[in-house]
Amino acid sequence: MSGHSKWSTIKRKKAVTDAKRGAVFTRLAREIAIAAREGGGNPDTNFTLRLAIDKARGENMPSDNIDRAIKRGTGEDKDGASLDQVTYEGFGPHGVAVIVEAVTDNRNRTVSEIRHIFSRSGGNLGESGSVGWQFDRVAFFAFDANGKTEEELFELVVEAGAEDLWYEDGQVEVTGPVDAFKRIGDGLKDAGLGVKDAGLRMQPKQEIELNPSESMQVLRFLESLEELDDVQATASNLSISDEVLAQLAD
Repeated sequence: MSGHSKWSTIKRKKAVTDAKRGAVFTRLAREIAIAAREGGGNPDTNFTLRLAIDKARGENMPSDNIDRAIKRGTGEDKDGASLDQVTYEGFGPHGVAVIVEAVTDNRNRTVSEIRHIFSRSGGNLGESGSVGWQFDRVAFFAFDANGKTEEELFELVVEAGAEDLWYEDGQVEVTGPVDAFKRIGDGLKDAGLGVKDAGLRMQPKQEIELNPSESMQVLRFLESLEELDDVQATASNLSISDEVLAQLAD
């Protein structure tokens, strides 16, 4: 399993305790609202919305919250502030390229908070396009193997349009082209594999290696960004070594 995939698994496990802060519900509600705005409020016809709802239910988000988020996205809830999807680019500690994806009802607040964390960590927020060329947008899915072998899963997901699969200790992560997102998701559902996490994310074309101490500084910086309510996801071109992963897993 690649360092980024294993780091994703560790972050999902840590999210169980983070859920107590309520920030997880905020992010999930915004994810649902954006999906409903982009593809309509019916999860039977809006695959992205269906996944967002499944993720919210997996975190025990109340049904009323889910319904409100859908109505906010479709415009039925006239009291909800409008949401914008915003992407920020820049350089974190030690020159690592970073992309921050946010959903906000106040762009000025969001950029101010993000810029503060970049500056505090010795990095700098850049212009649009400053690091984006170093990444590709891909579809990804994370799920349990559910007793299936790596070979069985590889055959299944490749047939559905995926390009890469990482498998370790029963944890699986799959990536593929953006236009194969729905097809891969439907294939996993038909195979009885419950998706833990899914979406579109930025994947670095090439990674840079740092020593363990520097890598930990970068990961703490990324965690600080992800603790902001408006931030949905971050991506970097940091190569995460087994030594660093061992420290993170403790």
